[in-house]
Amino acid sequence: MDAAARGIFGNASSTHRAGQTAHEHLEKARTTVAGSIHASPNEIVFTSGGTEANNLAILGLVGPRRGHVVTTAIEHPSVLECCRRLKHTLVAPRDRISDFITPETVLVSVMHANNETGSIQDVAELGRRIRERRAGGQEIYLHSDGVQALGNIGVDVQALGVDLYSISAHKMFGPKGVGALYVRHGTPLSGIQFGGRHERGRRAGTENVPGAIAFARALKLARENDVDVNALRHYFEAEVLWHVADVEINGVRSLRLPNTSNLLFRGISAEALVIALDMQGMAVSTGSACSSGSIEPSHVLLAMGRSREEAKSSVRFSFGRYNTRSEVEQLIEAVISCIRRLRRKTRALETQLVS
Repeated sequence: MDAAARGIFGNASSTHRAGQTAHEHLEKARTTVAGSIHASPNEIVFTSGGTEANNLAILGLVGPRRGHVVTTAIEHPSVLECCRRLKHTLVAPRDRISDFITPETVLVSVMHANNETGSIQDVAELGRRIRERRAGGQEIYLHSDGVQALGNIGVDVQALGVDLYSISAHKMFGPKGVGALYVRHGTPLSGIQFGGRHERGRRAGTENVPGAIAFARALKLARENDVDVNALRHYFEAEVLWHVADVEINGVRSLRLPNTSNLLFRGISAEALVIALDMQGMAVSTGSACSSGSIEPSHVLLAMGRSREEAKSSVRFSFGRYNTRSEVEQLIEAVISCIRRLRRKTRALETQLVS
């Protein structure tokens, strides 16, 4: 990315030599990104990240049609906020999405993997149902937010049967500020920002060439460095559940991403635990970074049936291919010591209140 920013500075839409050099590198990156999800290069629209890709997919397809959207209550805020501006239905995790599709439905948007619990949705089965409706004459399309999936599990947009699929570079150690939207050939999509014919008229604005190049490079590195992150997560969960009482895994009954663990520590303030672990050099969170600063509990955990108190006692831990067993062991020790200290404080406070 640094080399591209220094040496490939032309506008990819310009006709001069510097511009054409930038264009060549941009298209090479587009081919790599497309290949990583089994798409064609002309089906890839570069964006500023997953949020823009989700906005473009939903508002760019549904907005002009003013149709009905079906989505789930556990989606990322960038999906939920778009749907709130349209006629929509929110489906609870325990309900079957296809039951809520009506003749007016033009789009179903379901994330491939949840960003808080790591739960993987059966997008391929939903894709089959959408194709059946389309074969019956209904103009209906399927979008999936795959930001958490790509880089953690294999993604094949053909096997999934999606028409639109959002991805982002920074979830696989690429730079922040660049992502992409897969748009299946023939899917009607209108741009939602204006001022140019970039990205085949689907996204106006000068392309981020260094970002796209780095995105492609990150995808190649992800394939070359296939590490068993699931083993680290499994070891972490097993040790914490063994040594700490009153702990549950959120989403344990579903198929999950190998890198995500969301634990409920009963009787503990998640915010207090996050701060305590941060003091020991451990970076964990109470939910989506896009919701940081909110005093409300996780909408994902509430939709899954957790109470407000339980949601406010849940912490998300994420593991990456550069984490080591030694680091996970340090994390386990830190969690155990922090939980014991916080519970002692809680008991002491309760004793003072009683006395």
